[in-house]
Amino acid sequence: MAGNVIRVLVVDDSASVRQALTAILNEDPELEVMGAAGDPFAAATLIQDEVPDVIVLDIEMPRMDGITFLQKIMQQRPIPVVICSSLAESGSVTLMRTWDAGAVEVILKPRMGSRQFLLESRIRICDAVKAAAFARLRPLPLPPTPPMRPVAEKLSADVMLTLPDTGKSAALARTTDKVVCVGASTGGTESLRILLETLPPDTPGIVIVQHMPEYFTNAFAKRLDSLCAVTVKEACNGDSVLRGQVLIAPGNHHTLLKRSGARYFVEVREGPLVSRHRPSVNVLFRSAARYAGSNALGILMTGMGDDGAQGLLEMSQAGAHTIAEDESSCVVFGMPREAIKLGAAKRVLPLGRLKDEILRWRTATGGL
Repeated sequence: MAGNVIRVLVVDDSASVRQALTAILNEDPELEVMGAAGDPFAAATLIQDEVPDVIVLDIEMPRMDGITFLQKIMQQRPIPVVICSSLAESGSVTLMRTWDAGAVEVILKPRMGSRQFLLESRIRICDAVKAAAFARLRPLPLPPTPPMRPVAEKLSADVMLTLPDTGKSAALARTTDKVVCVGASTGGTESLRILLETLPPDTPGIVIVQHMPEYFTNAFAKRLDSLCAVTVKEACNGDSVLRGQVLIAPGNHHTLLKRSGARYFVEVREGPLVSRHRPSVNVLFRSAARYAGSNALGILMTGMGDDGAQGLLEMSQAGAHTIAEDESSCVVFGMPREAIKLGAAKRVLPLGRLKDEILRWRTATGGL
């Protein structure tokens, strides 16, 4: 990085996409496009002269596809890569291969739309590149995260749900089952796989917000379902939260935990970006504080920014058990660090100990 400026290489076979991404990234004073290439061979030539901090890479390109190029980069000279593709819109399983190949983030290609849509696209693209720049590709200490320039008003969970009455929510929750709420962002796709693969079929119901593009979450859930003893699915409005089942919040929609009597269910809603994200971890965690109280466990995992930190504090104040992932296992120690600063985490644990803590909490609180 030259000073505080993150230098970016854009690789896409479409000239119009290269121009759009270059314009979006160069508008942010913390980012600078050092070059743009129409295919991986041209990109490789540019990298010989100057190594970028981040590569924004398309998948479908002539001469060499993006996944093959990504694999070569990670084998020869690891550089943080953000996949920027329209394939995510169809939920293509092809995109799942990008995580295995080493991609840090996945975003949708910018396209024409309303002014609000274009503004949100800029926020997501710039934030994804900044997060990738500070991702830990090897076990090295992370530099301090620079402050992000506010691109638009940063809304809190107030726009979706008012603060809970902690005394009332804790009292109501005493008669209900246990529920686990998890938030993750950069690096979370692989960390969630590692965690969920270890959980037994009788694990309490889990609701997860992973920052991810629309349509892609369904493919992500299906992949996890094929690997895990627990059932994993993309959340639909009204889905019950059941023991042995994991619900993944759909991209571009907020997911809230609700209850009817002793039954927990999820509400999937539209709404503005909250803490720069949709879905937002803060929205899920606040709803858990209100409707589950002390019967909830909140876990905030790897990710850039502070989404989830305030919500984890609200869960803790409502009597929930709260955990932040330790820096040692985070790809980006941003969201957990902010929660720890607020005093929101009752425990700070590495990824490898989360499963045991979930099962210990379930037994200690009498969960089935």
